[in-house]
Amino acid sequence: MNFFKIIISTADRHTCHEQLRDSLKLYRCVAVSFGLLCILQVALNISLRLPLSESYLFTSHRSHNGWLYFSHSFYYISQIKKTWPDSRNDCLQRGADLVIINSREEQVLLVQNLMWIGLSKRDGIWEWVDGTRLAQSFWCSGEPNNHKRGNEDCVQIHSCHPDHGWNDEECRHSSLWICEKNMAL
Repeated sequence: MNFFKIIISTADRHTCHEQLRDSLKLYRCVAVSFGLLCILQVALNISLRLPLSESYLFTSHRSHNGWLYFSHSFYYISQIKKTWPDSRNDCLQRGADLVIINSREEQVLLVQNLMWIGLSKRDGIWEWVDGTRLAQSFWCSGEPNNHKRGNEDCVQIHSCHPDHGWNDEECRHSSLWICEKNMAL
């Protein structure tokens, strides 16, 4: 009789181990499926949100903490004034940089008040904050004019004309600014 109990208890243990192993496989399968569903949800959210966001006006859509979205970039427009170097440092602390204007559409979109953009003169050459040289420009009429004793080495955007709105200014002058954070696709 004891021999019979040992055989039954050994068989029961073997069955329990198999059931435990099977349930662990099931939990792993559920966890992997859930993870894949989450990744799919994120991909759908991104792919559906980007085209929809571009179809609305830039100024009507504020995102988290004052960032605005347009054409694969987020923009932050400051509410206080700082010098060009201090403005750039603020952008860098936000994980962005001063805006680089790549198109006429972006230029027209951003023309508002006097605000620093990411363009400055280094060794007599106009360069963007990423080190690229100025290729396409939107200067106001008569600009750049280096008006103040040759020290106007930074650029502000303003509304002298919707298609043209750049003014060279002294970097130590205080102004609002625009940060840009590109979306990684």
